[in-house]
Amino acid sequence: MLKIDKLNAWYGTSHILQDVSLHVDRGEVVSLLGRNGAGKTTLLKSVMGLLKKTAGAVSFKGADLLGLPAHARYRHGLAYVPEERRIVPGMTVLENLRLGIIASGKAKDERAIIERIAATFPRLKERLGQEAVTMSGGEQQMLAIARATAAGPDMILLDEPSEGIMPVLVDEMFELFLALKRQGTTILLVEQSVETALGISDRAYILDQGAIVYSERADAMLADPAIQERYCAV
Repeated sequence: MLKIDKLNAWYGTSHILQDVSLHVDRGEVVSLLGRNGAGKTTLLKSVMGLLKKTAGAVSFKGADLLGLPAHARYRHGLAYVPEERRIVPGMTVLENLRLGIIASGKAKDERAIIERIAATFPRLKERLGQEAVTMSGGEQQMLAIARATAAGPDMILLDEPSEGIMPVLVDEMFELFLALKRQGTTILLVEQSVETALGISDRAYILDQGAIVYSERADAMLADPAIQERYCAV
């Protein structure tokens, strides 16, 4: 579904990603692991079209993405949940969800989309009228994910979804990711909690200093503490 070939990315004159190649097949959960500063967020932003300077090839469902703006990639079936969530203050949970629906170009289907989101995210169903920023961090993260699913994306890019979240909500959130997978959604996951990420993944890549240094089946990587220590330990 997603194929990245020799992707390079820069912030100004800083060359962050260096000839990164990876793929994610339809229906997979694939983890992208590595220490802070390895380039994981830069890779997701590059795939989503949020960096000005990139080179290489990125294809999604067989279509070339480079050159397309982020909103066009979203409407093509690719969604992104940033680490900082970007919940809009002063707006309710429902209003934040509507932003995702408007961006998807499916406003005429709003009622059905809200009903689908409420069924998938029962915790949010109880809070549709609540100001979104008054919810807990974990609930706000669920809202960010729910908003990204408004267009019914084929694939979601998730950046550090468990950051700052209570463990009980982390467990609930990762069960949700498995539910999305069962519904047919493909996921590329950036996550600092290596064991948690590998526990729901099919495969994983490790990024170090802007380059892919290791790739393996998730279960094999989970059973290899030496590799985790070498590339992922703080």
